[in-house]
Amino acid sequence: MARTASTKSTVRDVPASAITEAVARLCMSANTDLPDDVLQALKTARQKEESPGAQHVLNIIIENAQIAKSQSVPLCQDTGTTLVFVDLGQDAHIVGGSLDEAIQAGIRKGYNEGYLRKSIAKDPFTSRTNTGDNTPGMVHTEIVPGDKVKLTILPKGGGCENMSKLSMLRPADGRKGLVDFVVQSVEAAGGNPCPPVIVGVGVGGSADRAVLLAKRAIMRQPVGQHSPDPETAKLEEELLEKVNALGIGPQAWGGRTTALAVHVETFPTHITSLPVAVNIQCHSARQKTVVI
Repeated sequence: MARTASTKSTVRDVPASAITEAVARLCMSANTDLPDDVLQALKTARQKEESPGAQHVLNIIIENAQIAKSQSVPLCQDTGTTLVFVDLGQDAHIVGGSLDEAIQAGIRKGYNEGYLRKSIAKDPFTSRTNTGDNTPGMVHTEIVPGDKVKLTILPKGGGCENMSKLSMLRPADGRKGLVDFVVQSVEAAGGNPCPPVIVGVGVGGSADRAVLLAKRAIMRQPVGQHSPDPETAKLEEELLEKVNALGIGPQAWGGRTTALAVHVETFPTHITSLPVAVNIQCHSARQKTVVI
């Protein structure tokens, strides 16, 4: 009998301390340095705007981003809930501590050393005492091939996060029901999420998967890049057109730019289900990534 040669994978050690330091740096830079693609989307929106009021607001938003970067001060007073997305290589071995403890220590360090506002309240329906260091962060981990650890920090403001919606539509509601739900959700949000926004839509999976899909949708880079699936890309175009036709505009001053983009992520679902989740990101669409 022929013998099959075994493949030997090499496990790579990643110090927990390196993760802590990386998370701390990302927390500070994400809160002060707006990604280039977001800034460019804002500038493009300003060029296309016809409303003087909307142009004025966009000018202020762009100036604010430039000041925040040059002076290393937060883009917004709400430095958010710290969302941490981890792509953990299956051949990466965290040494010197646990992954979650390393991440939480990094959040604590970054928010304290960066003098960032701490916004997390424990005991959510009773005392709501501030934890004092913006922990715990919300950590989402996926196991991926390789031996690297990819960390993405997304500081998510409360005003836009509070506008999140989930609807367990019936399959018979179909595409029209999906479109109506998304547009109605943005209309109901009005100026609360600080438009112009990025609208993340998750379709399919289960209730929890749809919500996570919507959250991941707002992270797509560059802003406005369509889904590679032609049918989904067409849906994104229609949703963006309908959302901007609402006339809410930048900071609800009216105009054609209620949203910079609508990103849709999908996943197979049960034959009886059509989950649709909406997650809205404000114009301060902050995120930073590093690979260790």
